[in-house]
Amino acid sequence: MPIPISYNLRNLSVRKVTTLMTSLAAALSVLVLVAVLALVAGLRSSFEVSASPKHLILMRNGSTSELVSILTRENFQDILSREGIARNKDGQPLASLEMITVVSVILPSGTEMNVTLRGMTHTGWEMRQPQLALAQGRLFQAGEREVVVGQAIADKCPSAQLGGTLQFGKEVWTVVGIMNGGQSAFNSEVFADLNQVSSEYHRANQLSSVLIESASADLQPLALSLRNDRRLNLQVESEREYYQDQMSAAMPVQFMGTIVALVMALGGAFACMNTMYTAIARRSSEIGMLRVLGFSQTSVLLCFLLESVLISVLGGAIGCVLALPLNLVETAIGSYITWSQLSFRFRVTPEIMLVGLLFAALMGVVGGFLPAQSAARRPLIKALRAR
Repeated sequence: MPIPISYNLRNLSVRKVTTLMTSLAAALSVLVLVAVLALVAGLRSSFEVSASPKHLILMRNGSTSELVSILTRENFQDILSREGIARNKDGQPLASLEMITVVSVILPSGTEMNVTLRGMTHTGWEMRQPQLALAQGRLFQAGEREVVVGQAIADKCPSAQLGGTLQFGKEVWTVVGIMNGGQSAFNSEVFADLNQVSSEYHRANQLSSVLIESASADLQPLALSLRNDRRLNLQVESEREYYQDQMSAAMPVQFMGTIVALVMALGGAFACMNTMYTAIARRSSEIGMLRVLGFSQTSVLLCFLLESVLISVLGGAIGCVLALPLNLVETAIGSYITWSQLSFRFRVTPEIMLVGLLFAALMGVVGGFLPAQSAARRPLIKALRAR
């Protein structure tokens, strides 16, 4: 017969201070873990929002990102003739030849922030309309040294405000628009006219990539057709696949954060173990009475193990609550793939909070098993004689 849970709850309420202090040790471990997972979830969400299910990104075969890819205007003309590319209301193919480079903007602190400069045509803007909107101003004009900056850049850099100027290369560019991409990666980019950008960086015919939209929901026929054309030597990925590959920028942070959380969890488990050993020493006569009343060693073991888990889960709940304000925090991470900085928000989701609670429960099991086993194996006579 199992010991009623009410027995555990009563003991925890009687020892409020000890319970709370032990729970806080578990709470700190869970807080670190949830924060790391929320950071990765925020970055993943930013990339997922940026991708369209009907878009393909074409780069030179073997390229790890648009930044290191080289495609020519002749390649672009060959791609335009391919069947399966969607067309806009004017009958023009939805294909955008683009050039990507990294530029620096000066922050108020005097430090520099690397951002992605994307040279493109108005077609590229049109293709991204589901994700993008102009919060202020207008779109850049062809043939003019004008830029549209992401909201995250405008928020950090005073010179990136509407009507301000930014210096890229040897020229000054006027900010004519601020784009709001929601939680997408485009909030951390700068858009400008393709011909002006390629001219400024002396890359008139050495551009980066082509974004195309498939006329069909099934991307594979068009992708396969492009991959099999040996003249083009293309690497073809769906936009979703491309941005998933960029998630590697968060892996070192996730790895180090998880290691820190595990080390702290070990400390939390020892704190829980110490608390349970102390509780068992003080409640030796109670253990004896439970055995006299007919409760088995297994029931006693499960009873004290449950008590340890409850303490840790309480700490896990506290840690999750403390992590909720992270949803309001915006951070940035640098990518060693694109060499630019991406701004995004933490995302503390219900799934992450559930992981945090399970992590806390595991701490309770690890920290409480040996004390619970000690209580269950305590000789009956010795337990009854204890004071």
